Amino acid sequence: MDLSASFTPDRPDFRDLFRVFLRIGLLSFGGPAAQIALMHRELVEQRPWLSEDEFLRGLSFCMLLPGPEAMQLCTYTGWRLRGTFGGILAGLLFVLPGAAVIAALVWLYAAFGTAPGVQAAFAGIKAAVIIVVLQALWRLSKKALSKGSDWALAGLGFVGLFFLGLPFPVVVLGAGLFGLVKGQAAAPAEVTKGHRSQSPLRVAAFWSTLWLTPLALLHFSGFGFLADIGWFFAKLAVVTFGGAYAVLAYMSQTVVEQHGWVTAGQMIDALGLAETTPGPLILVTQFIAMLAGLTTGGMPVFLAAGAVALWATFVPCFLWIFTAAPYVERLSRHPRLGSALKAITAAVTGVILNLSVWFLLHVLFRDLPQTQVGPLSFVVPDWSSLDAEALFLTAVAAGATIALRGRLLWLLALMVVAGLAVAAAPDLLLP
Repeated sequence: MDLSASFTPDRPDFRDLFRVFLRIGLLSFGGPAAQIALMHRELVEQRPWLSEDEFLRGLSFCMLLPGPEAMQLCTYTGWRLRGTFGGILAGLLFVLPGAAVIAALVWLYAAFGTAPGVQAAFAGIKAAVIIVVLQALWRLSKKALSKGSDWALAGLGFVGLFFLGLPFPVVVLGAGLFGLVKGQAAAPAEVTKGHRSQSPLRVAAFWSTLWLTPLALLHFSGFGFLADIGWFFAKLAVVTFGGAYAVLAYMSQTVVEQHGWVTAGQMIDALGLAETTPGPLILVTQFIAMLAGLTTGGMPVFLAAGAVALWATFVPCFLWIFTAAPYVERLSRHPRLGSALKAITAAVTGVILNLSVWFLLHVLFRDLPQTQVGPLSFVVPDWSSLDAEALFLTAVAAGATIALRGRLLWLLALMVVAGLAVAAAPDLLLP
């Protein structure tokens, strides 16, 4: 592997690289938008490590890739500064602090999650999660749905998932194919100047082998549960266009209804806790894997499942970056790829709507019978099972979100207090 690509004398040494990217990893709260803004401030504004154009081209490039765009942008900027080793260092420092926090939270959740006080706190967090996802849906829809075809793709995405039960990859790939065909012919190829690179096929083969070999070994060695965890999250890594909220709908329903690794309530709790940690939101995959591992085989499987989930989720980020990074100019300005990404983003709006409805129903209702009407299969809530406390907390979360103007950590803290207050005095709050 080429470890010297993109190094120039005015680039940082590895000590400075480690220090700055560790700072980014420790402070990367608030989701992709906040994380990208943090990287811009650290790498462009406060230090002359990257130009504005370099940073924005890298961001456009990462938006074309499956997987968490903030983590991939961090890996790409590390690659720009000190080649492959710099990219690996930057990517690991972005993920590992949050992964350590998630591991501790899973253990605490498993140990104390059934205590009445903890359940009351999580009732508030669940309400906050609903509003956070609805807020993400609103923001994305304003950017993604500008034409009639965009609205049609969003609607088809929602109908396909909620009413027809189509697999998430089918929805994403179908939208991408539509955009690819609709897009115009590609511009002439242009390779990023100043970068030496190996054959992209050799790089892709190396990282693909590194990624998939451990999963194959788990499968053929008889570790069925760990292999299932690995292959499932590896599949997600290939189709996670549109950010973490897009894939959460597919992941939530699959891990709850098909695999039975966690309950719907635990899935929503996992997302709420992942929102409070630094690093990419997709670390929720680690939370789910570790919680399922602890239930399945105790502490050894708890640790192994977390490691497998992290490996399956994040190693492909290095695969995509190191294979395609030398061709950023061509990829970031590719008309057909841009059209495909726009179509996928429009469909993802419908996917996140499906996630919002799924979360809302599972938080507000205790009984969700399945209804079949011809080819359509969907849940219709039993209104007699409406949880009045959950409805009240959701209304509080909506009002608090407006008052706090998007301050996520403050919102979660407030909703923990609200959940405890409702549990302590239900008759006073809800006569």
